[in-house]
Amino acid sequence: MWPESGEENAPLRTGLTTGSCATACCVAAAQFLFAQRQDETVSILLPKGKRVDLMIESYQTIVNGVRTSTIKDAGDDPDVTHGARIFVELSLCADPGVHFYAAEGVGTVTRTGLVLAVGEPAINPVPRQMMTEHLLGFAETYQYQGGFKVAIGIENGAAIALKTMNPRLGIQGGLSILGTTGIVRPFSCAAYIASIHQGIDVARANGITHIAATTGNASETAIKEHYDLDDMALLEMGDFVGAVLKHIRKVENSPQPQLTKLSLCGGFGKMSKLAQQHMDLNSRVSSIDLPALATLAASLGASDALQERMKAANTSVEALSFTQQENLPLANAVCGQALNFARRYIPEHIALEVWAIDRKGQFVGFAKDEAE
Repeated sequence: MWPESGEENAPLRTGLTTGSCATACCVAAAQFLFAQRQDETVSILLPKGKRVDLMIESYQTIVNGVRTSTIKDAGDDPDVTHGARIFVELSLCADPGVHFYAAEGVGTVTRTGLVLAVGEPAINPVPRQMMTEHLLGFAETYQYQGGFKVAIGIENGAAIALKTMNPRLGIQGGLSILGTTGIVRPFSCAAYIASIHQGIDVARANGITHIAATTGNASETAIKEHYDLDDMALLEMGDFVGAVLKHIRKVENSPQPQLTKLSLCGGFGKMSKLAQQHMDLNSRVSSIDLPALATLAASLGASDALQERMKAANTSVEALSFTQQENLPLANAVCGQALNFARRYIPEHIALEVWAIDRKGQFVGFAKDEAE
């Protein structure tokens, strides 16, 4: 049970992702191997250019390398990995490049439909990129021509993973090494919704007429680049699409409307939840409805066999891939359903559109008002 909060409001602390922790362990291990240093604190560079310091808990020599560890601090986010010990076993090898492995407590991908291939350790692309860039920086500094073997683990990770969606997604044996920005933003409904409202208000007050509300970093990057939008026009709504729709309805049904266009952009799975009329897209509140996707695909001409494959899919993205193989515009249809639901809240003077992206941040679906 969470402790009761104090009577006075206080800012919520951000934390650092498992990817950032693993990167810090890599930096500490490389400094140990190349410079015989055992620093208590190391500095890493996050994907968006911010530099942060992390404490290193331990150094332990192993065969052909070193094991370093740190304790994950998720800030005020109710993260199952908060307080977990994350470790890296780093060794040098003749084969150039950086080679990743799952140590104890990190899972392995066993089913299709995820961003990683079957058989790969559950270390997501951005953490891999972070570690690779830092390690190759050491190779350049010390004129090292060989490669690196990076085995990442989480103590008690297999047990902790049972509290997550990993087993259902086909990630077996432990947790995933995650993160797209390197930072964990604390989950607080009231605080997050308030920030969404403030973002809308600030944009309107500064003459912004086109707002793009996104579910995360990848969708924000995609829509920003597509329209070359100012940062003030970008609204990271996370899972709280309802907060966006309701607040825009409130402020725009006024004597002084400001907005002329709203773009909603998110992952295909998130948009499929909006299409099913969910206002909170978090997995704790709403689930992917694979039978509903199959029914929608049937309206586009999907065979009975394809519908059954979709219902048995591991993820919504895998179900989408089945329809893409048969050139059925499922993502467009999902965006259309999402748009029709969102339009109930958005005043008619605002042009509305919905975009869906895949896990690579590429657009896969689109719908807009027919009158446009």
